[in-house]
Amino acid sequence: MTPSYLVTHSGGFHADELLSSVILTRLFPEARIIRSRNVEWITPATDRVIYDVGGQYNPAAGIFDHHQRGAPVRQDGRPYSSFGLVWKHYGADYLAALGVPEAHVSSVHASFDAKFVLPVDLTDNGALDPSIAGELAGLTLPALLETLKPVFDAKDPEADDRAFHAALSIARSFVEAGIATQDAKLRAEALVLKAINETGEGRVLELPMGMPFRAAIVRAKADHLLFVVHPRENDWCLTGIRRADEGFELRADLPASWAGLTGQELERVCGVAGATFCHKGLFVAAATTREAALAMAQIAVDEALS
Repeated sequence: MTPSYLVTHSGGFHADELLSSVILTRLFPEARIIRSRNVEWITPATDRVIYDVGGQYNPAAGIFDHHQRGAPVRQDGRPYSSFGLVWKHYGADYLAALGVPEAHVSSVHASFDAKFVLPVDLTDNGALDPSIAGELAGLTLPALLETLKPVFDAKDPEADDRAFHAALSIARSFVEAGIATQDAKLRAEALVLKAINETGEGRVLELPMGMPFRAAIVRAKADHLLFVVHPRENDWCLTGIRRADEGFELRADLPASWAGLTGQELERVCGVAGATFCHKGLFVAAATTREAALAMAQIAVDEALS
């Protein structure tokens, strides 16, 4: 079925139908978005996909609502919003349309669902309270997207629809960037695993460029690695490896005597010509050349193991 219409509810919008629209408009670019609660529009038909309205979940009929009694839930019992339902049924096709390699589609689909789609589902259903984010609660994606709605006393009858379409382009940017990030992590993983094999039992992992590396290090069970070195545009970077996905604790800090130093002072203290910078938090340093960065890394390893 190639729908002519993508139907969602009128009035104020939320993240779930807005993000669903991102997916569906990519797959069906010729379809027209209809925002309505009129029965003639929210009744299933062969020329439309209906989502976040209509009181039914029937993929075969092209309707994806989650407000009715008996609405679908995930295998673990957590609720779907319309976004989760649309992602479940159309997400793989959307990834292919974005150019994600076929070999990556399944992994990206699952990781994006867990990291991006599920939090939207839970928030929309009241199963996740944004207040757990503390002072950042108002900066979560669902909250930010809702700030794009017209103010309560906007008089223009087209204000809601106009704001919806303006917000759609912003939501699209977040979705596409999130997908690109997940896909890039898989590309990086292959490069990091190759570098780990080449490093053997060494404590310093050298990469050909800056890239996400922790997931591959964990997957390879390379617990012996302490630091990563890689080139940047004009210099070389030396960085620590976090112990866990959350938090900032490292497997090993850079030497405490380097903290906050730059230029000649850092060269004098660490004894490496070309050392240029060390963050006061001791998680990253820089040098002008590969040789200098590797020399700093070896000093950091020796101190960490002493």
